[in-house]
Amino acid sequence: MRISVIVLFFCVPIIIGTACMPVTKKKRVIIFGDSITEAAVKPGGYIVKLDSLITLQGKTDQYELIGSGVSSNKVYDLYLRMEEDVLAKDPDMVVIYIGVNDVWHKRILGTGTDPDKFEKFYQAIINKLNAKNIRVILCTPATIGEKTDLSNPLDGDLNEYSKIIRNLAQKNSLSVVDLRKAFLDHNLKNNPDNKPKDILTYDGVHLNVKGNQLVAAEIWKVIQVF
Repeated sequence: MRISVIVLFFCVPIIIGTACMPVTKKKRVIIFGDSITEAAVKPGGYIVKLDSLITLQGKTDQYELIGSGVSSNKVYDLYLRMEEDVLAKDPDMVVIYIGVNDVWHKRILGTGTDPDKFEKFYQAIINKLNAKNIRVILCTPATIGEKTDLSNPLDGDLNEYSKIIRNLAQKNSLSVVDLRKAFLDHNLKNNPDNKPKDILTYDGVHLNVKGNQLVAAEIWKVIQVF
């Protein structure tokens, strides 16, 4: 009897202690963007690759990734759909990856977003997320053409919109994933023939295997510190 009592005495605290251990809540991360992000949840996409990086780091219990990309979206489309597609899902962190169509569609469709309106809508998105105490991470748009001699027709505009995003990050004390810089740096080293595509994209805009891997790695550098 005495042995049984002793065993019970030592076991009860262990059982109680285990039952009372807090369950770590995963950080819900929504990646908010256009067709590049829409494709990112498919096999080989950058969100799938990002999830693989998280697994390799043994942190699958810390992050939950949700892709919220819609083809042809521009910054004002994100603003209009953020209540249903972002805020209603109660994220801890939102990664905003937008800007390519705001520039590109001016050239190919006669639409797009003027720089001043781009900045205002982007700030409005940030304001709504800040009001909910959601951590916000900004991404610069990566590329519209991969030539390295600044001869892509929209290099100037893309650089201007990237600068707007960097300034918004600084103004709002936010982290930024500078994909524009990362892509330029990579292409300078890996595109000696000055090709317009097929380095990190298959059409100058949408990501190929290497492009998806690079975007995943650059985003992971930033979100892993939170």
